[in-house]
Amino acid sequence: MSLPLVARVDSRRGRRVLERLERRGDQVLDPKILQQAAKIVASVRKGGDRALLAAVRRYDRTPVDTIDDLRLEPRRIDRRRLPAGFEHAFERALAAVERYHEAQVHGGFRLEEDGRLLEEIRRPLRRVGVYIPGGRATYPSSVLMTVVPALLAGVEEIVVATPMAGWRRSPVLRHAFERLGVQEVWGMGGAHAVAALAHGTETIERVDKIVGPGNAWVTAAKHLVSTHVAIDSLAGPSEVVIVATGDADPVLVAADLLAQAEHDPLATAVLVTDDKRLAQAVPAEIKRQLRALRAGDDQSVACATTARTSLAERGAVLVVDSMEQGLEVADRLAPEHLQLIGAAAEELSPRVRNAGAIFVGAATPVVFGDYLAGPSHVLPTGGAARFSSAVGVEDFVRRSHVVRFDAAAAARRAAAAANLADVEGLPAHAASARLRTAQGGGR
Repeated sequence: MSLPLVARVDSRRGRRVLERLERRGDQVLDPKILQQAAKIVASVRKGGDRALLAAVRRYDRTPVDTIDDLRLEPRRIDRRRLPAGFEHAFERALAAVERYHEAQVHGGFRLEEDGRLLEEIRRPLRRVGVYIPGGRATYPSSVLMTVVPALLAGVEEIVVATPMAGWRRSPVLRHAFERLGVQEVWGMGGAHAVAALAHGTETIERVDKIVGPGNAWVTAAKHLVSTHVAIDSLAGPSEVVIVATGDADPVLVAADLLAQAEHDPLATAVLVTDDKRLAQAVPAEIKRQLRALRAGDDQSVACATTARTSLAERGAVLVVDSMEQGLEVADRLAPEHLQLIGAAAEELSPRVRNAGAIFVGAATPVVFGDYLAGPSHVLPTGGAARFSSAVGVEDFVRRSHVVRFDAAAAARRAAAAANLADVEGLPAHAASARLRTAQGGGR
């Protein structure tokens, strides 16, 4: 069997694969994990600091005695401990993320006409929780993609939760917090961290919203607390769909599929093409690049194993009759990342309806979006791109509106309001409106 599976999209096998991929969002919330996460969340909500400490000891495997042991103090990093080139790369990424998201910052609006004042007031959330993973790896890029939009929105307090082990072993992560001025960092991960942010404890003040990617336990906990605090989304494993024509380079296509597959054994990497030769060339190239990865260091070997599992279980090459059909497949899957490679594929860009982010052309890999293109890489997964968007400044702003009628304007509109209330069977509503006519608008 090829790696990944190759099938015509209109064959029996292809239809089964496409249907399975469309249902991938069903796997975002694992019932068993959800059940266990509910117990953890309830324990922290009820037990506060004491329960949180017990959870950190058990699930983070971190020996802590008091809640103050969880408080991580951002401090200036010895630059000599940073990997060569990292600081320069981080600054370039920071500038790009700031430049893009600054364009999303705008005030409300005000309308005054015919005796009415209508105004939208936009205010930043006061306190936001950011979850930064730290289990399999640490991600300073995720700090950029969540904290920068919150800062630009004007959020007063940004509090970060991240596993203590990741904090300790990663000077690049600590540098990211220090560089962005994050003052409140708690060394805790998993469902208990989400519970502490959402409900608060005796020491940790609850937040208004929680954003940031995490594992299945974090996702389950975010779902459980979403009636008490706002969340960005229920993030699943990383995913990419590449729509490519025969003029695409199989080396680049294979590399871009592998780049997403190495994230997680549950990641999804799919090629959609109208070219049979490319459909055969890409799996062969994937095998070659996997062999090269396995010949590297321990980290490369581990990533190769992860990518192979992902591509074997959740990867696919779907052969379509035309790029029109390819676009239909992509819109059905509504992927987190959509790449369009090849002249005919790239022409489809303005017509894409459902994708978290669209990467156009062979020179534009998803990896650029992961780090330094500018837009946040926190994107909807599992098909949620049909109705959700990337994290941005809007996610950290609350909108209210102000309405003011003068007496004359109220009198002119009272009858219409009363009529609508009558139709809906609400006599007290109607009476309230008619008083504005009978009393000359409330004088």
